[in-house]
Amino acid sequence: MPTTSRAPARTWDIWVRFTHWTIAGIVAWNLFGPTDEMHRLVGYGAAMLVFLRIVWGFVGSQPARFATWWPARRHLAEYMRSLIAGKPIDHVSHNPLGALMALTLWLLIVALAFSGWLMRLDAFWGEDWPHDIHTFLSIALEACVCVHIIAAVVMSCWTGINLIGAMVTGRKRTKE
Repeated sequence: MPTTSRAPARTWDIWVRFTHWTIAGIVAWNLFGPTDEMHRLVGYGAAMLVFLRIVWGFVGSQPARFATWWPARRHLAEYMRSLIAGKPIDHVSHNPLGALMALTLWLLIVALAFSGWLMRLDAFWGEDWPHDIHTFLSIALEACVCVHIIAAVVMSCWTGINLIGAMVTGRKRTKE
């Protein structure tokens, strides 16, 4: 049976889209750009945006709120069953796996800012472990970003719902 779509639903407000794309730009800059003073400052900026996005998860628009998309174990299991059955459940906001990835990315960004800050403390001058942790976290973030992008493309193709476009326009077509 062919998938039909309704008119696009309002999904992501301007603050969600702004923080998403700004953090994405900062992460790309910091993963592939020079590790200089700008690296440090924009890294702290990314962590600040994550904290502001977390606040928005409590007070923002309905699709942005954690209550709408928190990846509870029950929701994760139900969504995984729908994927295995080849009929992914449609969500106006994040699906449970997407929500889990968002939380993981945010945790890694904040941990990177913290480990970067630790590296600059006099107490750890000459110590390798803060740098090693920072490097490990950056590799983990890079891997998660790749999975995030691939999943968004694959799920967009599979479901016929343009997830990347939704993060640009704030509107997403949903299956009937």
